[in-house]
Amino acid sequence: MSTPPLAASGMAPGPFGGPQAQQAAREVNTASLCRIGQETVQDIVYRTMEIFQLLRNMQLPNGVTYHTGTYQDRLAKLQDHLRQLSILFRKLRLVYDKCNENCGGMDPIPVEQLIPYVEEDGSKNDDRAGPPRFASEERREIAEVNKKLKQKNQQLKQIMDQLRNLIWDINAMLAMR
Repeated sequence: MSTPPLAASGMAPGPFGGPQAQQAAREVNTASLCRIGQETVQDIVYRTMEIFQLLRNMQLPNGVTYHTGTYQDRLAKLQDHLRQLSILFRKLRLVYDKCNENCGGMDPIPVEQLIPYVEEDGSKNDDRAGPPRFASEERREIAEVNKKLKQKNQQLKQIMDQLRNLIWDINAMLAMR
């Protein structure tokens, strides 16, 4: 789950250490930077889980006999994971800074404009208010259809009750004969 390091992180950009690879790393767009950042975060989470797993399996040297070699190996693994975690955090910081640099000229859109909603007073006539109004009209139509359906069901129930009473009366008359 390792990601290729960025050229700006101070590491070699891969098997191609020449200027072509560095130029390709500079031409990375914001979307691929975000993908690299996401993969870096996933690596950080994975490494952190491994660190906690190592810590859970480690026994404290509290007077109980333990194997010094095993303890030293686990300690070395833990230190290696912490070192790699530190590198990943530096890489994430570089990706974050580069994304902010690439998006610096963009005007941020207020969150209120991204979320469509219908205002009660109707003072805001905006293109974004169209879909929610359509949804509310559709909801109102569904409510009307449900209301008509309930009325029809009520009428059918009354007819069924009348038919039941009529059949009961017919059966009673036939039984009296």
